[in-house]
Amino acid sequence: MNDDGFTAERLFNQGYSYTYDDIIFLPGYIDFPVDGVNLSTKLSRNISLSIPCVASPMDTVTETSMAVAMAALGGIGMVHYNNTISQQASIIRAAKSHKIPFSADLIFATPSDSIHSADEFANSPCIFVTESGNKQSKLLGHVSKSDWKNLSNKEARISAYMNTSPVTLPSSYDFNDVAGYMASKKLDFVALVNEEEENGEVVNLVTSADTERIKGLPKLGLPSLGEDGKFLVGAAVGTRESDKERLEHLVKEGINAVVIDSSQGNSLYQINMIKHVKHTYPHLDVIGGNVVTNYQAENLIKQGVDGLRVGMGSGSICTTQEVCAVGRGQATAVYKVSSIAEQHGIPVIADGGISNSGHIVKALSLGASTVMMGSFLAGSNEAPGTYEYKNGLRVKKYRGMGSLEAMTKGSDARYLGDTAKLKIAQGVVGSVADKGSILKFIPYTMQAVKQGFQDLGASSLQSAHHLLKSGKLRLEVRTGAAQVEGGVHGLVGYEKRYF
Repeated sequence: MNDDGFTAERLFNQGYSYTYDDIIFLPGYIDFPVDGVNLSTKLSRNISLSIPCVASPMDTVTETSMAVAMAALGGIGMVHYNNTISQQASIIRAAKSHKIPFSADLIFATPSDSIHSADEFANSPCIFVTESGNKQSKLLGHVSKSDWKNLSNKEARISAYMNTSPVTLPSSYDFNDVAGYMASKKLDFVALVNEEEENGEVVNLVTSADTERIKGLPKLGLPSLGEDGKFLVGAAVGTRESDKERLEHLVKEGINAVVIDSSQGNSLYQINMIKHVKHTYPHLDVIGGNVVTNYQAENLIKQGVDGLRVGMGSGSICTTQEVCAVGRGQATAVYKVSSIAEQHGIPVIADGGISNSGHIVKALSLGASTVMMGSFLAGSNEAPGTYEYKNGLRVKKYRGMGSLEAMTKGSDARYLGDTAKLKIAQGVVGSVADKGSILKFIPYTMQAVKQGFQDLGASSLQSAHHLLKSGKLRLEVRTGAAQVEGGVHGLVGYEKRYF
């Protein structure tokens, strides 16, 4: 009999609220290689992913670029709703029109415009010319930065010198198709157009530098594709009456799952919204939450949710536990809710508290099927916003949806405070260091997660869940000194790099 450590059932029923750092798993028996670990999983009842990664619906985390990159990696992005209905719908439409792993910033002008400075090109090699000067109108041509620089009269209208026969490819082409075509034609860049749109809307731009960059990244796994062959993209909505109209537009754009976004999901408002979605769009997977207790979970499961989002106050920029004295340690919350959800076949998304690959291993091993990440993805190339420098460090803004700054744009509904006269913040605004592209660090992170699963003796998420439930997977609580010992310590200085 294995008396080493404790079973999860015993450990999490002692009246303590544990975070990921509070616990540690004891090693198991290895009889398979690290690359034999299978991380494929379920996001919700009907949606499968090849990696257990979900980008959080936050306005400094998930818009088009993040949604596209996450789907290309085999995960999924949930587009935030801290914007107008048309803006969110436009983000979904753009993401669904991609088949390559990144989204370029496109610049548009009309034929009657003039280009006065090279700064107008920003970091793009060209400016696209359309009838109305926006991406929705008909493409007429383009102006390359190199051609503009050779102009003698910089005040001339674009119509006088633009290239009226730009090279384009269908946006349905995958990266290898595009890269191969560019190489064969020796092109510096090519525009990708949505052939499903009457005007041939430009949706992306691929440069020779892009092709070299992507070739140098870790090999991508199986992308997340729907039955129509398009990237899987999710979206969040609130519980207001106007969110029903919002959802109608998002469904028309082809969302694959909807997150009912509330910090405390066990409410009449969310239950009514779940009922509306299940009745109006029976084939759309609904993810409810956030929840941290058995009672909350059971209440939403009864309403027919296809997935549950777990976490309250555990995010790095969330102050709910501090402000409202309500919540739960994330390790305890994930275990408790997963134990109930598993009985009903409902996958759990562990939302919040992910700072490293070890936290992902713990969340998944405690019963979650996926992890939702905010700060872990913020600061990346794919996150919204522009880089700036603070104290010599390149950073991007990252803010909680409960921060006053975010609530002024509408996220107060998430905290059921949109009708309150006095707004109370449950989050902060901060910044996150530049992390580069998720196309690079997520594959390395998943490799680290695989190594963690190998050490546990679990060759898959399903295997880890079985080991936990059977009591073969053992845990212990770490003292403060043990947590210090488990990290880097005793050095005058060091550089922390994982790849």
